[in-house]
Amino acid sequence: MKHTPEVYLFGQILGTHSFLLKDGFLQPDTYAEIAAQYFLPGGETGNAATVLDALGVSVRMDGTQIGTAVLPMLQAFYADRQVDLSPLQPMPDDPGVMDYVVIGGQVRSPMGRFQALFSSGKRWWSIPRETDITGCRAAAIDPFFGAESLLAAELCVKHRIPYVTIDARHDSALHRYAAVNVISHECTAQYGAAAAPEDLMELMKQEKDGLTILTQGSGEMLFGRKGGPTHRMPAFCVPVKSTLGAGDTFKAGCVYALLHGMNDAETVRFAAACAAVAITRFPLPLHPPALPEIHALMNSQAG
Repeated sequence: MKHTPEVYLFGQILGTHSFLLKDGFLQPDTYAEIAAQYFLPGGETGNAATVLDALGVSVRMDGTQIGTAVLPMLQAFYADRQVDLSPLQPMPDDPGVMDYVVIGGQVRSPMGRFQALFSSGKRWWSIPRETDITGCRAAAIDPFFGAESLLAAELCVKHRIPYVTIDARHDSALHRYAAVNVISHECTAQYGAAAAPEDLMELMKQEKDGLTILTQGSGEMLFGRKGGPTHRMPAFCVPVKSTLGAGDTFKAGCVYALLHGMNDAETVRFAAACAAVAITRFPLPLHPPALPEIHALMNSQAG
């Protein structure tokens, strides 16, 4: 890719081994039949790159260092796509970061070695480079890589590039400067089981001027900005085949909305439709949502 891409992505880029089970989720001491299995790009940033490419958006991505087992797969998968892999750094003599996901309908269980990786004391991700970010029109930054995630955000602020992040805490700079912060239902657990979604929204909103979105799986979404009310929007009702990558697709939808100047309600509805289409198929990387089917879903269900 010789031209400057529209979007810069920084975060988790993995090789994902996914297993779709035939008859529901795993049960103790019970045989489970595998209906389909794949080794494809994954991670919050990898999935977002795939979805944005399908929406016609050119992307440059960086983040997780890429090992010898993952790199050939990424190169082959993105060979004919608008995804620039040039910032990725190799992990010599290491197969790379991978996860394993078992899926049964609306239930999935990811497995990996991330606790060991994060506690190793080693940095297994890149340092963002200003030259990779300059000229992009929007960005998305995963919060997992500490000082490097913050550096990516600071470079975006420096160059006035709006960015989307996910699950960034209310008291973090990543949240404060984000154009959009998408908080998943799973992330709310860090605030205590008794934390009401409405109270969490107020806490998040008062710390930033940008848009905060709280998703709740199949439940309604909450969104709003500092000084304004909290709005609600129902999720789309669709048949679920796999929820793997739904949140990453929602993030990609928010980035697309930034690029196209959508207002807050339009952003939430478009991102939700992207995620809803995504969960109707498996595997997501081979069947990412396309604009016609996203708009068809939006037209078929009232907001």
